[in-house]
Amino acid sequence: MWVRRSPRVKYIVVPGAGVVTSAMFTLTEIASLNDIQPTYRILKPWWDVFMDYLGLIMLMLAVFAMTMQITKDQVACLPCIDNAEEASGTSSLPQQRPEDVTSSTRAPVGTTIPPVTKDLTDEAVSKITALQAPPTGVKTNLDFQQYVFINQKCYHDALPWYSKYFPYLTLIHTLILMVSSNFWFKYPKTSSKIEHFVSILGRCFESPWTTKALSETACEDSEENKQRLTGTSSAPKQVSIEGNDDSTNVSPSTPMLGVKFSADKPIAEVPSSMTILDKKDGEQAKALFEKVRKFRAHVEDSDFIYKLYVAQTIVKSVKFILILCYTSTFLAEIKFTHECKPDIKHLTGYTKFFCTHNMAFMLSKLLVTYVALIMIYGMTCLYSLFWVFRRPLKEYSFEKVREESSFSDIPDVKNDFAFLLHMIDQYDQLYSKRFGVFLSEVSENKLREISLNHEWTFEKLKQLVTRNAQDKQELHLFMLSGLPNAVFDLTDLEVLRLELIPDVRFTAKVSQMTSLQELHLCNSPAKVEQTGFAFLRDHLRCLHVKFTDVAEIPAWVYLLRNLRELNLIGNLSSENNKMICLESMRDLRHLKTLCLKSNLTKIPTNITELSPHLIRLMVHNDGTKLLVLNSLKKMTNLIEVELHNCELDRIPHAIFSLTNLQELDLKSNNIRTIEEIISFQHLKRLTCLKLWHNKIITIPATIGHIKSLEALYLSHNKLETLPAALFTLPKLRHLEVGHNSISVLPPDVGLLHNLQHLAINSNKLEGLPKPLFRCTKLKVLCLGHNALTMLPEAVGQLVQLTQLELKGNCLDRLPAQLGNCRLLRRNCLIVEDHLFDTLPVDAKESISRETF
Repeated sequence: MWVRRSPRVKYIVVPGAGVVTSAMFTLTEIASLNDIQPTYRILKPWWDVFMDYLGLIMLMLAVFAMTMQITKDQVACLPCIDNAEEASGTSSLPQQRPEDVTSSTRAPVGTTIPPVTKDLTDEAVSKITALQAPPTGVKTNLDFQQYVFINQKCYHDALPWYSKYFPYLTLIHTLILMVSSNFWFKYPKTSSKIEHFVSILGRCFESPWTTKALSETACEDSEENKQRLTGTSSAPKQVSIEGNDDSTNVSPSTPMLGVKFSADKPIAEVPSSMTILDKKDGEQAKALFEKVRKFRAHVEDSDFIYKLYVAQTIVKSVKFILILCYTSTFLAEIKFTHECKPDIKHLTGYTKFFCTHNMAFMLSKLLVTYVALIMIYGMTCLYSLFWVFRRPLKEYSFEKVREESSFSDIPDVKNDFAFLLHMIDQYDQLYSKRFGVFLSEVSENKLREISLNHEWTFEKLKQLVTRNAQDKQELHLFMLSGLPNAVFDLTDLEVLRLELIPDVRFTAKVSQMTSLQELHLCNSPAKVEQTGFAFLRDHLRCLHVKFTDVAEIPAWVYLLRNLRELNLIGNLSSENNKMICLESMRDLRHLKTLCLKSNLTKIPTNITELSPHLIRLMVHNDGTKLLVLNSLKKMTNLIEVELHNCELDRIPHAIFSLTNLQELDLKSNNIRTIEEIISFQHLKRLTCLKLWHNKIITIPATIGHIKSLEALYLSHNKLETLPAALFTLPKLRHLEVGHNSISVLPPDVGLLHNLQHLAINSNKLEGLPKPLFRCTKLKVLCLGHNALTMLPEAVGQLVQLTQLELKGNCLDRLPAQLGNCRLLRRNCLIVEDHLFDTLPVDAKESISRETF
């Protein structure tokens, strides 16, 4: 026997076994087929772990059996002599000569024993005498090489195939079972999702935010009797709303349109050590929320992981049944003794041999052990199948987590996402509980709130406070994740403008902002606590709400009883509803101004509830035709009406019923004729009429009947002439007819003794009538972009003139009398520089001097 070894390749040749095997791998390399990344262990339920260990044991058993078979497996055969041969004591083969038989086979017959000396003991003498006795047993006359050949031949012919290949089959079956157990971790379409899931899960479990969120939940649960925030409870408590001024019981909620106020658990005050989150940890938690959101959207689309796991479990079960069936059949074939009848009589002289299989006992015991392991493995497979089909694993509910925490908005998941969470529960349910924290919008909002308050301090906000056009302190916050708590410490703030902030919460601290009177919510849904609402209800005077859909308007807006001005900007129309229904406005008892910037086709009926006290109504459409205005007739207290960009063809007749109307603005419509203007004579209080940016061609003479008119806006129309009746309006102070096609200004303009503002710019005037300069009360005169060639010297009579526009004409000089306009200053004299230089020095100095 010879053996040659190298570090990686082993060649073993065993005489008598007839097997040459080369092992190109080690046991460690084989076991690696069952190895998975340590992080994947959280996706291995107990039965998979148990089957992995069983597979490893079966692998070791197979390798052990192979080793034993390679090194020791062989058969030993002896010839079976026929009765005839035994009787004659001869063999069919010729007798071998004594000199041909080596001493290694047997001692020659008749060998003499050397004489015994006297020094030998009696025992030695007896042994020597025994050697001289004739041999016993069957004489075979076969030498050693013939036995080797017979053993080789009978090993292949007499030994059953299962006895020879059992270890190899065991190894193959074990490898298949190992691959089947972990195939879903290796397959590209599943391994990428699993790897991503395990990575996210580990970060969620270890994130400081997870512990902090659960700790805050515990704090909240212990503070259930404190005041509650609105709009986040899964089971809200309904609270009635009284109609009295002082006894209005408003619950702390922020429902959308049509939803009653509801109470919710408050955000409990936590220790200061808990409210500070490391900035890096906060950013990592924000990234985790985004990763979980995207991973969920990706994995919930399919159930491939679930199907693959079920398929590999079925494959293992079928494999178990197959192995059990044929192994139990061949178990009895492994025997110690075998009868061999090789066709080699012409070589040995014998036809039948009696052989023994030296590994039969060991292999039979190993096979019994293997069958027992397979039985246990199969029972575990059947249990896993039972678990897979016992309940739907493509649905996962966080109901228990929702009950144990305040995160009542954790959604249920489905498909592969649900299956992975079911697998996680078999490892440790704490993982899914901590993972659920990153599925909750409430949890995400809390994180944003902490990060927001950490970044937006009082000092930083104070630097952003500015003075607006009305000389009020204003703060504009844009695209933040929420409303910083430090805002409530700005006690002198008068105007708060919030734009594109998804989570605005007015807590009780808003009551510190005693100067706050104006609030802008631009696509920023706001929620409010009860105490905060009580403050806003009593102190807020002006509110601007910009929205996308009418349902986004917070319901508490309609309960601000001291509100003076309400601006609603957004889509108030609906393709499914013929009637646009806002929330009831009857509680807005002090509302004076209502502005609707939308796309209305009719005036909402709920606006008529404001008719007793509303004095200003503004409807700014985006070009949608306003068809129905009959509800305006009931709003007789209106003083000012604006209907902009409503695609009106005529002046609405409903306007003529508003007896208290003082100002009417019909800007940017399609009005071509205003013959109905005569009906304005019944509106005794009408002082301002704005018909600008329309398509009016002529002004009817009946305009002279509106004796109360003080301001008339007719710019940006298609006028070519001005009627004489226009200049008979005794109270007219403001006249704008710019951006038309007027070529002549009638001399009757001099009759407007109270005229203070005249704008006739961007027309076709070539000259100015001298009576114009009798209007000595003129303060603003706009003559730009006409065809004037000269400016009359009589302009010096306009001693109250403060603004003069002459740019864009054909003038070659300015009259020196312009210096008599003592109130005119250079910045209000809009003229080319070279024309200004034509003035005398004293006139230029008079105009250029600063106002004291």
